[in-house]
Amino acid sequence: MEHSGDAKQPFDHDGMVRLRDEIQGGVISRRQLRDLHAQDHDIRRLVRNRELTAIHPGVYVGHTGIPTWGQRAWAAVLACWPAALSGRSALPKPPERAPIEVMIPTSRTISAPDGVIVRRRARFDGYVDWSAYPPRQLLAEAAIDAASEAGGVNEAFALLADLVRAKAVRAAALVEALRRRPRMRDRRLLGELLADLNDGACSVLEREYLRRVERAHGLPAGERQVADSIAGTPIERDVIYAAYGLVVELDGRAFHGSAAARDADHARDLDATVARNLRTVRLTFGQVLGDPCRTAARVGELLRRGGWSGEVAPCSACLADSAP
Repeated sequence: MEHSGDAKQPFDHDGMVRLRDEIQGGVISRRQLRDLHAQDHDIRRLVRNRELTAIHPGVYVGHTGIPTWGQRAWAAVLACWPAALSGRSALPKPPERAPIEVMIPTSRTISAPDGVIVRRRARFDGYVDWSAYPPRQLLAEAAIDAASEAGGVNEAFALLADLVRAKAVRAAALVEALRRRPRMRDRRLLGELLADLNDGACSVLEREYLRRVERAHGLPAGERQVADSIAGTPIERDVIYAAYGLVVELDGRAFHGSAAARDADHARDLDATVARNLRTVRLTFGQVLGDPCRTAARVGELLRRGGWSGEVAPCSACLADSAP
């Protein structure tokens, strides 16, 4: 049996257009239409005239073409209302082709519409940005959820590091979000990733250098992501051992970048040597991941030439290679 709107109130068609197109990216729900005094025959007419096309049961988009990601996101939230985007769907750059992830309170149980993943969350009301369009999980919370669902350690770290490097969220906020998840799967691993972020490692290659080369071999702790300038041009150094006159740049670009980019890098290195007496070495994925022990030995030798009095310590891989 069909339900009728309030026949005493005329359908606010202009209000529908404003809500659908100016606020919700071209999407509106049946519930909202009813709040605008639409009766069932009004909705049938809008669908017949192609002003509305069903995208989920009870949710409509204002055209007959392929919905955009934003329209799919609005439709998922409205279909599961009250709900909010969550996980990867709540990040600044969500995956365009993946299902839309939404969260609802644990007090509710619903069937997920097609193309939507529904997660029930005890941490709901206080962890949603209701001022966002559409509403979404707070960014630090969403990042932790997304990292826990990543396909591996490097993917999880890259996801978190990209957000911190873009200044979308602070590492401290991620640490606090994880602290509130005492029973989360892989919590210890995520804690280690966030500790590396707090230590300044802001890419997968930087983290691997920190772990496999510097820490594993007892090298002195470098300063990371250091703001600098050469000939008035601001730059950011990956790792500086200032006391020993050494800069380590970690070159993770595919195919080493263009010839012009290589020339610019080496010109900056030369300027730093002349103006600041800072020697610069550039390390690649192969040197850090493929041969970290040899790389540590060479960096240690450069540090000793700069006055470091320590010794490069053998890591477990070094010891295994030297075993009879």
